[in-house]
Amino acid sequence: MTETEIDKLKLMVVDDEPDNLDLLYRTFRRDFKVYKASHALKALEILDEEGEMAVIISDQRMPDMNGTEFLSLTVERFPDTIRILLTGFTDVEDLVDAINSGQVFKYITKPWSPDRLKALVGQATDTYRVVKKRTQELRRALRRESLFNAVTTAIRESRDYDSMLQKIVATIGQTFAATNCLLRPIEGDRLIQDQFSYQDPKSNASNQSFNPHPLIEKVFQTRHYQLTQDTNHGHPSHYLVVPLTYQQHLLAVMALYQSGSEHPWQEEDIQLIAGVTEQAALALSQAKFYQRLQEKQQQLRAELEVARQIQNNLLRQSLPDIQGAKVQACCYPAREVGGDFFEVFVHPKGDLWIAVGDVSGKGVPAALFMASAISVLRRELSQEAPAEPNVIMQNLNYALADDLISNNYFITLVIACYTPSTKELVYANAGHIYPLLWSGQATVGNQPNYLKVRSVPLGILPKWQALSGRLILASGDTLLLASDGITEAMVSHDFYLTGKTEGSVQPVKRSMLNQEGLWQVLQQADQPLCLNNLLARIQADNDVQEDDQTILSLEVL
Repeated sequence: MTETEIDKLKLMVVDDEPDNLDLLYRTFRRDFKVYKASHALKALEILDEEGEMAVIISDQRMPDMNGTEFLSLTVERFPDTIRILLTGFTDVEDLVDAINSGQVFKYITKPWSPDRLKALVGQATDTYRVVKKRTQELRRALRRESLFNAVTTAIRESRDYDSMLQKIVATIGQTFAATNCLLRPIEGDRLIQDQFSYQDPKSNASNQSFNPHPLIEKVFQTRHYQLTQDTNHGHPSHYLVVPLTYQQHLLAVMALYQSGSEHPWQEEDIQLIAGVTEQAALALSQAKFYQRLQEKQQQLRAELEVARQIQNNLLRQSLPDIQGAKVQACCYPAREVGGDFFEVFVHPKGDLWIAVGDVSGKGVPAALFMASAISVLRRELSQEAPAEPNVIMQNLNYALADDLISNNYFITLVIACYTPSTKELVYANAGHIYPLLWSGQATVGNQPNYLKVRSVPLGILPKWQALSGRLILASGDTLLLASDGITEAMVSHDFYLTGKTEGSVQPVKRSMLNQEGLWQVLQQADQPLCLNNLLARIQADNDVQEDDQTILSLEVL
């Protein structure tokens, strides 16, 4: 059979009159591969053997089965076939029925004009080619979309990067009827040993015959797909190895293998696989980026946990027992680490030093300045004869100002020295909120004594200057130092009430606690004072802790 005969479209003529049948055959045999049938049943047998015809020309009036009935039986099996009906009568109802049930393209009455019939068949073949082309394009588009959806679904259902690779291999292997499919990821511009594979469960082929690694190495070097054919135990086998590339970065190489197939992958399959691998490469790139991001986040969380432990260790974990006084302190950062700190130090000569500080900002930068501030403060307090609080504050500013100013940070800090023998309290305040002092004999409605001697925060000016505040404490007095994370906490308006209204549907109104609100909470607190309980109550009403919270109390017994 010549190549021209192979390329000819197939045409079937069906007529119970031998002369008409021969005439139709001679008319079209040069341009078509013509099949002829003398009745409808014979025509159906030919269709079963030869498959789809481009054009079917059928007579209407035939024994056993007329043309309309015959053509209607071909519609579902061969929707793209063009059907022409020959009729010797002009009954309108029969023609309408033929067009509707048989999906007839045209009808022509007997006797027909050969030129007119040829022109009509020419229109039919042109229509067939257009319909076939569009049908194939639609089929390819639907196949492509179906495969893309399958790959996308597989990717979305993947729990992690490795699971995604396995899903991609299995989905592509199943879709293209591969006997085996193998994917090798690439890390740092090199093939790694990890591999993800799929094998057709219905295949009896041995894995020993599947060796795509030389082709994978070749694709890795050239960045171009490889299509080869081989023979395995007398059976043909085919390899298709494709790169998974995103933005010129080779992410993986995938090999597909078919054993026992006479026909290799067609160009359409290769293009479809290339399109799918491009989509898969995009997903792999995003998944790899997400995996690296997660790894960095896990590493960062681990490092922040270490930093949190170090910061906790910087703060005094066990407070000293002091004759005639009781000290409580707690610090809760808003993040893993923070800029708040406190210090409780008993000097060998008997003086008790306390401090609460707050570095502007939050997180790691604030924590680093916090660590520096505690280090310098402890160095100052460890002197044989520490200076007064205002001089210590000057020394702190001198040591830290350059770094604070250059990085746009500052520190608010209050330092106090209490001498148990004389009950004298000397303090200095660098822009921190006022310390609260009240007596145990205070009644509800009394206001605390705000210690208001204060200057600017550290790191604002190159030289810090201020006087120290002085006062004598009495038995039953309590001094409270707190950071603004407590006074600026947002609490509900009914926070100060002893009982809240149940079943209210009104939106909760919130405002800052402020120092006045803190004083009200202190008045309502159970005695003896417990700072952990006090802070727990504030945090319970505060939806989100937006700032570090630190509080310290000194009670004179």
